[in-house]
Amino acid sequence: QVHMVESGGGLVQAGDSLRLSCVVSGRTFSNLAMGWFRQALGKERESVATMRPIAGETWYQEFAKGRFTISRDNAKNTLYLQMYSLKPEDTAVYYCAARTDTGVLYTADTRYTDWGQGTQVIVSS
Repeated sequence: QVHMVESGGGLVQAGDSLRLSCVVSGRTFSNLAMGWFRQALGKERESVATMRPIAGETWYQEFAKGRFTISRDNAKNTLYLQMYSLKPEDTAVYYCAARTDTGVLYTADTRYTDWGQGTQVIVSS
């Protein structure tokens, strides 16, 4: 079973940056496709960005393009989400999730099987 622990969330002002981290254990990290997802209060969970183990194979939700960057360090078993130019509408609990890589870059949260506990991001205006 995959165990994931997110960190890096917090309270920031609009325009600030944050970097979220997700440390993974229990499975071979380089065999996992990973993703970041978020859920705002009263809203459904939505995909933010996903990536396969191979560098360069990434996908971003439209709102994340140009502002967020997903990356991973397979040597450190860690997934990152660098967020720039944060907006109040980015306020949400951010989750990392994993699935066994099958050669397909999945973007939907329903395709991911293991989840972290989430880290809260609050962006004030």
